[in-house]
Amino acid sequence: MKKLLTLTLLTIGLSGNALAEGVAYDPYEDYNRFMFGVNDRIDRHFLSPVARGYRAVTPRPVRSGIGNFFNNLRDIVSVGSNLLRLNISKAGSDLVRVGINTTFGFGGLIDIASEAQMPNNKNTLGDTFASWGCKNSNYFVYPLLGPSTVRDALGNTITSVYSPEKLAFGGAGYWAATGVKTLDTRANLLDLTDGVNQVALDRYTFIRDAYMAARAKQTGTTLPGSEDDYVPSFEEDSGNTGSEATATAEQPAAEPDNTAQPSAEPAANSATPAANTPADNTNGGRPAPNTIHEEII
Repeated sequence: MKKLLTLTLLTIGLSGNALAEGVAYDPYEDYNRFMFGVNDRIDRHFLSPVARGYRAVTPRPVRSGIGNFFNNLRDIVSVGSNLLRLNISKAGSDLVRVGINTTFGFGGLIDIASEAQMPNNKNTLGDTFASWGCKNSNYFVYPLLGPSTVRDALGNTITSVYSPEKLAFGGAGYWAATGVKTLDTRANLLDLTDGVNQVALDRYTFIRDAYMAARAKQTGTTLPGSEDDYVPSFEEDSGNTGSEATATAEQPAAEPDNTAQPSAEPAANSATPAANTPADNTNGGRPAPNTIHEEII
């Protein structure tokens, strides 16, 4: 869990390059900031304290079983999404996962399919819309649910109307299951959000850029408003671009012209490399690029 948190925070920190490169595009920022504030107040005063209490009193195996149960229901959504994408092989794999976990995993409480290393093709209706061509979707803060895009919000709304929870439960049972699912999800994110609160100066911008960059990676799309369909690769530093670094690397350090006087002035020649040392160490006056790569999962 600690390793996952570290990698996630590193990913979020690196995604700040998206804003520095001018690719962050937020036409609904006024609304988004307002709804972000509403969601944040609800979370700080109600949801987060309840989630902390839930995590404190609920044994880890029980929480693991609850998470496995709802992940099993998510596989049902993935079956439908892959069928809409005409990806029969992935839809079939998801259906087998649901069958195995439901039958042999006590209704999905035990994730036998993952233990058996079966492919996990989880995706959403928003991913399906992206594969159909709805790629550059703008950032949108969903009431209560948080970071999203217009495309993903539409997909989540449709999925909630025809959710597996409504098929598995009914009436009051559906709302009870939704409450438990929300509580369990929030409890799993406590460490992550605590870390964001400690390092982010503007939490709205921090979360927005992280979410948009991660979704662009996951769906293979581009950031809305980006120039030349640019997507940050998490391999770039905040200083030189790749072309600038290449040009800098190709510029040889200045060498003294000693052809006419090979040994006449040994003192002067020995002093010349020392004069050039700062240029070599600073890569033409700029810091050497620092390459970091993290895989978004």
